[in-house]
Amino acid sequence: MNNSPDKTKVTAIKDGPLMVEGNFTVKGVEGQVLSTMDKVFLCRCGKSANKPFCDGSHRNK
Repeated sequence: MNNSPDKTKVTAIKDGPLMVEGNFTVKGVEGQVLSTMDKVFLCRCGKSANKPFCDGSHRNK
């Protein structure tokens, strides 16, 4: 597997968000840039008040 810094890596965290690392841009539904950081955590549970980003709401079961 090529671990080039230009590659994007997505890791599902058990009972948590998706961790996305690499060279990418997160855009909203209207096409606006939401993040250009090299690591973000994306909500999988749907409870986040800051979608598409995880805010830890999945911990409140």
